[in-house]
Amino acid sequence: RLDRAGRAPLSPGLMAATLYLASASPRRRELLDQLGLQCIVRPAEVDETVGPGEAPADYVRRVAAEKARSVAASLAEPAALVLAADTAVVHDGNIFGKPADRDDALRMLAALSGSDHHVYTAVAVVRDTECREALSCSRVRFRKLTGAEALAYWQTGEPADKAGGYAIQGIGAMFVEALQGSYSGVMGLPLFETAGLLEAFGYRLLGNDA
Repeated sequence: RLDRAGRAPLSPGLMAATLYLASASPRRRELLDQLGLQCIVRPAEVDETVGPGEAPADYVRRVAAEKARSVAASLAEPAALVLAADTAVVHDGNIFGKPADRDDALRMLAALSGSDHHVYTAVAVVRDTECREALSCSRVRFRKLTGAEALAYWQTGEPADKAGGYAIQGIGAMFVEALQGSYSGVMGLPLFETAGLLEAFGYRLLGNDA
């Protein structure tokens, strides 16, 4: 059968193939667990600097693909699947990654306060030299935050390693007034797109042959 993008899968019967997660994020590991998938965590080290004039969608796609390719190149398992993702919070055309420090986090939260922003998460799956990608884009609306709230939130430690300086799956959920799109995508790994990519590589989910 065809995959969700209308393409034929690369090959069937790869449920036994090793799945590597090119990320140290416990949230992404937990989301894969939610799908019942076992993986080996192998974090990737790549340059995540935004290129001059690089659009958010292009940026997260590039970084996710570079992460997956980097780990795949380090393996001696041509049949292994390597999955990577990258997330960016975008407000008024500005890409918010992980805050550099407290002041950076407070700046981000002040910008997001009382307004809408978009969360782009790209997923890339690599096997040998073949790479396939998918993109999730969600719209999130924050309620108005006070400076004291933002500071207290920073002091919880939660914003320090989160794109945009907040975690929708944690305390930061209390700031989210509305969400249009993928909850798991805002967390950092959109499960619909992830499942589609794995199926495209012949990886079976819920007992269905790709």
